[in-house]
Amino acid sequence: MEVLEETEEVEQTAEDLNSLNISDSLQDVETEVPEEDDSVSSDVPGFDWSSIDSSHLPSSYKTNSWQEKKLLHIADHFLQQYTHVCPDRKPLFLHPVNECGVEKFVSTTLRPTLLPYTELYHWSGCASFVSNYLTMEPLKCPITPPSSLYSSTTILKYQRGNCFDFTVLLCSLLIGAGYDAYCVHGYATQEICTLDQTQDLCPLLRKTQEVPVTKKSRKYRVKILAEPQSKFELQQKAKKKEEVGDVQKKEEEEEVVTEVQEKPKRDPLHGLRVHAWVLVLSGKRKVPETFFINPFTGNSHNTTDECFLGIESIWNHRNYWVNMQDCRKGCKDLSFDLSDAIRWEIMLPENNKLLTESSERDTDDMKENEERDMSFEMPLSWVARLNVSCREFENQYSQGKKMILYKQAKLEKWAPYVNGDGLVERLTVYADLDCTEVVEVTEWFKNREDMLDMREMNKQTQLTTDYFKPGHPLLLKAHTYTSLEPETGHTMEFYHKARADDLRKRVESATEMTEYFVGRDDFLHIRHVEFGERENGMDTAGTRPDVHLRPIVQIKECFHRNPEKPADEDVEERIFMIEDDSVQLTYHLEDHDTIASKVAFFRATQRDRKGEEIFLTRDTCVKYQPWSSEKHKNVLHLYKLLWELRKEQKELKHQVRESEAEVLNVLKVREDEEANIKLTVSMYNAAKRECQHEAMVGSRQ
Repeated sequence: MEVLEETEEVEQTAEDLNSLNISDSLQDVETEVPEEDDSVSSDVPGFDWSSIDSSHLPSSYKTNSWQEKKLLHIADHFLQQYTHVCPDRKPLFLHPVNECGVEKFVSTTLRPTLLPYTELYHWSGCASFVSNYLTMEPLKCPITPPSSLYSSTTILKYQRGNCFDFTVLLCSLLIGAGYDAYCVHGYATQEICTLDQTQDLCPLLRKTQEVPVTKKSRKYRVKILAEPQSKFELQQKAKKKEEVGDVQKKEEEEEVVTEVQEKPKRDPLHGLRVHAWVLVLSGKRKVPETFFINPFTGNSHNTTDECFLGIESIWNHRNYWVNMQDCRKGCKDLSFDLSDAIRWEIMLPENNKLLTESSERDTDDMKENEERDMSFEMPLSWVARLNVSCREFENQYSQGKKMILYKQAKLEKWAPYVNGDGLVERLTVYADLDCTEVVEVTEWFKNREDMLDMREMNKQTQLTTDYFKPGHPLLLKAHTYTSLEPETGHTMEFYHKARADDLRKRVESATEMTEYFVGRDDFLHIRHVEFGERENGMDTAGTRPDVHLRPIVQIKECFHRNPEKPADEDVEERIFMIEDDSVQLTYHLEDHDTIASKVAFFRATQRDRKGEEIFLTRDTCVKYQPWSSEKHKNVLHLYKLLWELRKEQKELKHQVRESEAEVLNVLKVREDEEANIKLTVSMYNAAKRECQHEAMVGSRQ
C-alpha cells in the first residue's frame, strides 16, 4: 500500500509540474527542515512510518462501519460533481488512508477532546502544547497534500508529523475546549511551510506599541505670533539640512543594500506549496475576531496575513466546506460566513431535506412536491480517546529540548527538571545576521528553591541581573552585578513592603553606597554614604573586609515634604561630614519661597582648656533662615538641635555598618545558593513525585 501511495504522488506531481512549465524535477525541490528541528529530528534520521506496529490498534482503525462506507460514497459523489464544475482546480483532500491503510474521511479523523490541564482550556495553551510536543516533518511533495492521515493517538505516541497531523491534533483540542475551530487545507509561503523563522523577529523581542494620545481640538484657539528669525541663520540651517540629507541618503542606500541581501531568494513554488492550519471563528468562547493559528509555531495570525496564500477547503468534526471564492489576492478578501452557499460549498446539507419536484405528466392531476429524506449525520470519530499523561504533558519536548532560530536571535526551550539548575528557556541575541557575536543572553528558570526567575547577561558590559519571585529569604527582588565578590559594584532591589525599614534598592560600590526607601514614616527616601580608603592602605576590592572596615567620610539623607510641619522646620536634606565633624541642614521651601533656609555646624565637638566640650559658638554655627520665625533664631533651639544631630549621627553610622553587613550576607547567601542549587517539587506535580517515589523505592531495594 505504501508503494502504491508513493507512485500515485509522483504521478500527480509530474502532471502538476508539467502543466505549470516547471523544469525542475521533484528531486530538485528542496524542502529543508529548519535548524531548530534538526536538533530534534537528527536523533531519529529517516523515520519510517511504514514500520510502525498497528497490530494493537482498535478495530475501528482497521475497518469501516456501514455509516463510514456510506460517507465515503457520498464523498466520492461530491468529488465527481466538484471536478465536473471546477475541472481546473486541484483534487480535494477528502479520505486519505490511515496508519492501517484504510480510507477514512477527514472529518471523522478529528477527535474532540478536553484534556485535564488548565493550560489547555485556552487556545494559546493548546497551540503551544502541539507546537512543542510534536516534531515537524515536511510533506513528501511540497505541492500536493499527503496521501495518508494518521490518527492523533499515533501522532501523540511518536511525537512527530506533518502540517496536517499538527492541524488535526490542534483542532481536536480546540473543539474539545469549546472553540469553533476548523482544519484548513490551503497554500502558504515557503517560510510558513518549512518552519523557517530566520527572517522573523523573536516574539520576546517585540516591543508593545504605545497608543498615541490624541488631544481634543478646541473650537477657539489663541493664535501665537511666530518669533522673528534671521534670514542668514535660516540659510545656514538650510545648508546644514542639505548636508545631513546627503549623509542620510547614503545611509538609506546602504540599508537598502543590506535589506536586499537579507531578503530570501524568490521561491519557484510560490503559491503552490500546500499547507494546513487552523481557523478559529468568532463567537464561541467569546472570541472577538476570526483568526488563523499556525500549528508549527503556535502563533496566531490575522486572516489578512500575506503568509497565507489561499484556501481549498475546511472541515470540522461535523461537515466539510469547499472554498468557492477567488484567492488571487490571498486570504485578504475571503469571507468566512459558512452559511453563504455561494462562497462556501457544503458537502452534507445542514437542512437535512432536499425538495424534489415530480414531473408534470398530466396538467389535470397536479401532484404535490415530494420530500425525500436525505438526512445523514456525520459518523462518530474512529480515533480512540486522546490521552496525555502528566509526565508527558510536563516534558513536552520529544528530546527534552527545542531550539528555534530567529533573525539575530536563538531561543532554546527545555522541559522542567531536565536541567539541574532549573533552566527552562534561554534567549540569545546576536549583533550580526550570521549569529556569531553574542550581545545579550536572557535565561528563565522554574522550580528554584531560591526563587530565581530570570537572569539577564549583557556580554558587552559584563553585567548580570538576577530577578527573583516573592519568597526569597532575604526578600531579594533583583540583583545586578559583575561578580559576587564584595565591593565590585552591586545593585540590589528588595520587596520593600515586606521589610521593616521599607528599603527598595541599594547600590553599593567600593567608594559609596546609596539606599532608596519608599513609604517611610519619617519621609526618608534617599541615603547616600561615601567611604574613604582604609587606614592600612588595603583597599581590598574583591575580598571580604571582615576586619578592616571602610572609614565613613560622609552621610547624606534626603527627605520628602512632611505636610504636618512648617517648611522652615521640615528638613529636606542633611549632610553629616564625619571626618570634618560638621553637619549641614537644608529645609524645604514653601510655595511662595525662592531660597531655602540652611543651618551648618562646624567642629561641634571641640574642647576648651578646662576639658569641657563647647558645642555651639559663633564660629561653629552658620545659619541662613530668611523665612524662619523667632523660634529658630534662638540659640537654645540650635543647641538642642545639635544634640539631636549628634545622637542621630551615631545611629546612622551604626545603620551604615549594618547595611554593609547585609550586603556581605546577601553575597554569601547567593554564592551558597548558586553552588548548591536546589529545585522544589509542587505537591500538585504528580509526575515528578512519581519519579521521586520510584527513585526512593529503587534506593531501598
